[in-house]
This record gives sequence, C-alpha cells and structure tokens, in this order.
Amino acid sequence: MLRTSSVRVLDERDRDSVHALLDADPVGNVFVSSRLRSAGIDSGRLGAELWGYIEHGRISALCYSGANLVPVNAGPKAIRQFSEHARWQGRRCSSIVGPVEAVADLWARLSPSWGPARVIRERQPVMEISRPPRAEPDPLVRRVRPAEIGILLPACVAMFTEEVGIPPDSGDGGSLYRARIEELVRTGRAFARIEDGRVVFKAEIGAVTPHACQVQGVWVHPELRGRGLSVAGMAAVVRYALAEIAPRVTLYVNDFNAPARAAYRRVGFREVGAVRSVLF
Repeated sequence: MLRTSSVRVLDERDRDSVHALLDADPVGNVFVSSRLRSAGIDSGRLGAELWGYIEHGRISALCYSGANLVPVNAGPKAIRQFSEHARWQGRRCSSIVGPVEAVADLWARLSPSWGPARVIRERQPVMEISRPPRAEPDPLVRRVRPAEIGILLPACVAMFTEEVGIPPDSGDGGSLYRARIEELVRTGRAFARIEDGRVVFKAEIGAVTPHACQVQGVWVHPELRGRGLSVAGMAAVVRYALAEIAPRVTLYVNDFNAPARAAYRRVGFREVGAVRSVLF
C-alpha cells in the first residue's frame, strides 16, 4: 500500500507553507511563530528542529522540538507519527506544551518511554485581549532599564520557581536564564513597578509576531498580594503592548489559579482556548 504521509525536518525552503499554517491561528501559535521569525527554520540557527507532517505532498501539521515540544495543528494521525519520531530521537525537552487534546494524545504515546512526568497541568486557559484595558493602568509600571537587571532577576527567579516548581538556575547556575532576561530587558519587553529597589509587580512579553504577543512571568511580591496590583499592572502592560508591539495580547494561566484568572478578566482578557503542559 502506498504511504501518503511522513514526518521530516523542515528548513527554509518550507518557509511559506510553515508560516501560512502558523498564521491561521496567530494567538495559539504565537510561541512557535515568534521563534521561527526571529531565528529562521534551519535547525542550526534555530537551536531546535521543526518537524513537518507531510500528507498527500503538503505540510498539514508541525511539531517544534526544542526546550519545549509543541505540536501545531496536529490531529491523531500527525500525533501518532510525531510521537514515533520523538520516541526514536529520545527526550530532549523539558516540557510538552500545546492544545489539550493533542498533548494528551502525544503524552499517552510517549509516557511509557519518557515518563513519569514531574507535573502535568491538565488545562491552562488561553486568554486574549485586543482592545484597550478596562482597568486603569498603573502609572508606575514601566520598562525595566538595563541597570536594573540585578533588581529584576531575583523576582524572575522567584516567579519561575513558584510557577514551575524548580529554580531556573538548577542546571547551569542560571547563566542561560539570566541571558534570556537580559535580552527581554534590552529589547524593551520587560515591565515592572520598582519601589525602593524592590520589584512590586513585573511581567515580560516573551513571544512577538506581527499578529500577536504573549505575556509571561506575571508576578506580584508575596507581601503585597491581594491589593489589586496585578490588575493595574497588567493593564499597563497591555496598554504598552497594544500601542507598540502587537495588535493582540495573549497569555495562558493555570485553571486552578482563580485569582489570576479573575484579575485578567477585570483587565479585559477573554478565554479563547486552552493548553496542556507536561513538565519534566
């Protein structure tokens, strides 16, 4: 029987087809699209591989394979072949992130050889805003200056550890994580309210395309929570982002984090989908 589908590693020759597929869902695919737009598709520059599921001669699904394993537009047939490719290659990622059903299927196929997972976040609502925030922006939230990286970094480490369960400097002493934070500050995508040398509120814009950007790392100092700082802070970040970065602002949040979801709704975010994360 003639085989009409396969998986192969994509490169720059596939650019038009890849971006057409990603742009069909600019909010859901903002992370992968941002990475490819900044680094290109060739694996050497990307520092990862982009797998394409080829069906009847055309690319119908993708899987980004780097620090994260991220399926894109992948139905059951594509997931089956992506899982075979991933199992053959061996686990190189620290997480699997993507649409709930796709990740559930992918993990069911990979867990016998890759498991157990450290944490599974079953459902993380994806939220979006494309209009000015409903809440009043905090006038003290601003872009972080390069000279303030030493103030910002401890807050970033605290946020990451609280969210993921392990510190970001547990492997290489934190050099890669610090470099990433420095890049966000240098490119004007790190925002904070800083008072007396202490971060009160912070958030970064981690992924950017012409169509959307993704907020990450939202954090309020533990001693100051419950005072509405996240609502006003996020309103300020959204105002900056819509005016200067992209026409749609998105993020995803744990479904059990009711205070955060309520705060984002007060800003004007609405739920538009959900992802699942498998953390190792």
